[in-house]
Amino acid sequence: MKNFYRSLILILYITVSFSNAFAQKTGKKTEALTKDVNTFMDTWHKDAANADTVFFDKMAPNGVYIGTDKTENWKRDEFKKWAKPFFLRKSAWDFKALQRNVYFSDDKKYVWFDEQLDTWMGVCQSSGVLKRKGKTWEIEHYQLSVTLPNDITKEFIKMVKEFEKK
Repeated sequence: MKNFYRSLILILYITVSFSNAFAQKTGKKTEALTKDVNTFMDTWHKDAANADTVFFDKMAPNGVYIGTDKTENWKRDEFKKWAKPFFLRKSAWDFKALQRNVYFSDDKKYVWFDEQLDTWMGVCQSSGVLKRKGKTWEIEHYQLSVTLPNDITKEFIKMVKEFEKK
């Protein structure tokens, strides 16, 4: 009976050790991928800040960019055409991440994220979807939103309605 309990304890110890090692390895992989995604997104924002058109190469050919105006919903090439005058300047726009949450599909081929950005419009929020492309990422979908304090929402709605009447 002693040997049975020793064997049982040994099996439990090995199982727990293996599970912990697997969890650590998985956690480290997710941590590394999160760092990779943060670097990719920070570089993408930096590309716009430097008016570097490689910014558009980081979007999928059918990638979507939704801006802050209700008319701003483009596929990559339409967005590139619209943004061309901005990229002829020294800086197109300068967005810096204040914080970002990153989530992965089980197979780690897709990422979705949300972020708060320091921009010329104040703090904005955005969300997006990335797809793994070789050793890097490609933006499938990106949406930028201006933040609006709840206390001034009614005032804002009134201003928008008045503007749209013109």
